[in-house]
Amino acid sequence: MNILLTLLLAGLTMVGPLAIDTYLPSFPAIALAFDASPIAIQQTLSLFLFCFAFMMLFYGTMSDSFGRRPVILVSLVIYIAASIVAALAPSFGVLLACRVLQGLSAGAGMVVSRAIVQDRFSGAEAQKIMSHVMMVFGLAPAIAPILGGWLQVSFGWRSIFWFLTGFGILMYFAVLRLLPESLPKQDRHPFHGRLIAANYWKVLCHRQFLLLSISVGMAFGGFALYIGSAAYFVMHILHLPETAFAWLFFPLISGSVIGSGLSGKLAKRYSQNAQIWWSYAIMGAAGAANMAYNHYFAAEVPWAVLPLFVYSFALAIAMPPMTLIALNHFPNNSGLASSMQSFIQMILFALISGVVAPMLFDSAYKLACGVMGGLAISFAAWVAAHGIKAKATE
Repeated sequence: MNILLTLLLAGLTMVGPLAIDTYLPSFPAIALAFDASPIAIQQTLSLFLFCFAFMMLFYGTMSDSFGRRPVILVSLVIYIAASIVAALAPSFGVLLACRVLQGLSAGAGMVVSRAIVQDRFSGAEAQKIMSHVMMVFGLAPAIAPILGGWLQVSFGWRSIFWFLTGFGILMYFAVLRLLPESLPKQDRHPFHGRLIAANYWKVLCHRQFLLLSISVGMAFGGFALYIGSAAYFVMHILHLPETAFAWLFFPLISGSVIGSGLSGKLAKRYSQNAQIWWSYAIMGAAGAANMAYNHYFAAEVPWAVLPLFVYSFALAIAMPPMTLIALNHFPNNSGLASSMQSFIQMILFALISGVVAPMLFDSAYKLACGVMGGLAISFAAWVAAHGIKAKATE
């Protein structure tokens, strides 16, 4: 039963990453089709990410009031409709509007799946399930740009949106038939604006929760930089074709998958804090190696991407315990807390990939420095959060 649940939740969390990564190899083709500038094409990603982050504020809260299943199913219907229209888009404006709708609807699974884990599990078992979900979910960013590259070469960019449509339909019927409701009606919160605003304020005022969410979001900023720079990094810095995105995404995602799997095994052997401290040490070493290589050598595979494998491996070990430490502060509002946590992380992801990445993606060394800068902010937030906890227990 846990295996089926893990696969379902992982599939739901894949909806967003597939919509982000699958069409990256098609940037040049879409620009040519609509006579649009590279900056304009970049906005199809940036607007998606900002809308994705914005709606994460509300999905958890709505699921606390109306149940987990209805929120997921309605969001999937909107996502499927937006994907169909995007595949048929007659103009760049229509495509951009569809990307906005996709962004608004694609994040429900990612937010609500965390709340479902909190509904059904606790302690080490919750971390194990969360790690397994992240491990399977990690396949999406690895497969997506590779699949997108071959779809682009074989059938053109519109086929990518037909693929997203098909995946959305698959997940809709999987949820309809196989995912039971995990939040009983008696445990739901009334959908009252004043009460919801008070609960959000309670979460926003919790300094440790905010610092932990920022620490995860900034550490994940390394992913955001390279995802936002993927087309330029692969085709201009590494001088590879659009079918070679695996050289970037396979190290990133294989490290994430292996690290997530190991995190689940470590949950019963080591404390959450120990896992996090060691993860930061490994991420720091990987970031320093990335900077050193790109400072002294011209970027080329495999050396330009090996540090990314190590970085993503360590990040994946740290993310489940950091996520759960934050969510455990609000056991009675897990959906709302998951929404706030996801919003903070995704708004940071959107800012880094949409604003910072274009300022750095002309240089592999600048990207490496950007990763280390984000990691430094992440570590500072973690140390501050850990300090608050230590003072509370004195």
